[in-house]
Amino acid sequence: MRYAVVIEKADDNYSAYVPDLPGCVATGATIADVEAEIREAIRFHIDGLRADGEAIPEPTSIAEYVEA
Repeated sequence: MRYAVVIEKADDNYSAYVPDLPGCVATGATIADVEAEIREAIRFHIDGLRADGEAIPEPTSIAEYVEA
């Protein structure tokens, strides 16, 4: 599955979250770090849902850049 991920710049690092997987978050010192961490967080989150017998949410969020 392919999930949309939002990456935000914080004061000293980056954070990421997955809108379709509430509670699935990660942080990293660089964008590359946070991308690697959120991939692992998604796998861990989905494994946890499976272990608990819960449904895996379908990806529904869409991310786009809009000129203003």
